Amino acid sequence: MARYLHPVRAIDLVTDELGGITVMSGGHPQSHVQPDDPGLLVFEYVQHLAMVLDLLRPGRLAVTHVGGAGLTLARYVEHTRPGSPQIVLEPHSGLTDLVRRELPLARGHRIRVRAVDGATGIIALKDVSADVVVLDAYDGGRIPPELVGSSFVAELARVLRPGGALLMNLADEPGLRYVARVAATVRRVLPHAVLVVSNDVLKGRRFGNVVLAASHRPLGHADLVRAAARRNFPTGVRSEAQTARLAGGARPFGAEGGASPEPPDPGRWRRR
Repeated sequence: MARYLHPVRAIDLVTDELGGITVMSGGHPQSHVQPDDPGLLVFEYVQHLAMVLDLLRPGRLAVTHVGGAGLTLARYVEHTRPGSPQIVLEPHSGLTDLVRRELPLARGHRIRVRAVDGATGIIALKDVSADVVVLDAYDGGRIPPELVGSSFVAELARVLRPGGALLMNLADEPGLRYVARVAATVRRVLPHAVLVVSNDVLKGRRFGNVVLAASHRPLGHADLVRAAARRNFPTGVRSEAQTARLAGGARPFGAEGGASPEPPDPGRWRRR
């Protein structure tokens, strides 16, 4: 087991019996990498992120990632869309060094990791410079409050190209009150938003991840529903109208954002 001593908590790379490696932070699984097969995605929410990405226009995509960890999704994009220019904003250079040493990237990749936090890194990016922005940043199992604030969300929208998509990996308790507030915030600048989520989370059976996808333009709901039906676990898609209803009863976050719910004890996380 390889380890990086984060300023606050240890981050470990844990190998499973199939050769996959999970990045653990403070006992919480951050990401999973299958070194010999970047197309194999284990975590449900990563499959959901990839599902949306796969439905975007063919060819290379300029992707900006807020949050790096094991670079799982960046590896997937390079695997499925070789040569795509990607920027990863990951403030912990020690973690990046550990991941690159233990899990080398494919030759010829165009993944560039910048050792800055999301707020700093996004502000430095040019207008309409990304086809996709992925927000997947956690600290101690929770999303930093400022990353869902109205100011930061406006910066994310600024960076997106007209046909681009914002993908956010959120985590919430039954009732999805936090997701509703994030959706209300995002819809102010990216009015077309949908949710992709495992059915047991959607039905309030457990704490879990929810992918919010948003854009300046309508998203292909029918295509998403068909793609969700092909998942190897029950997956639901909430349409723009359904997401708008959820957000309609919620108060958008201000500039400072808001804390995501505290996750349950790591030993109680259900993973597939």
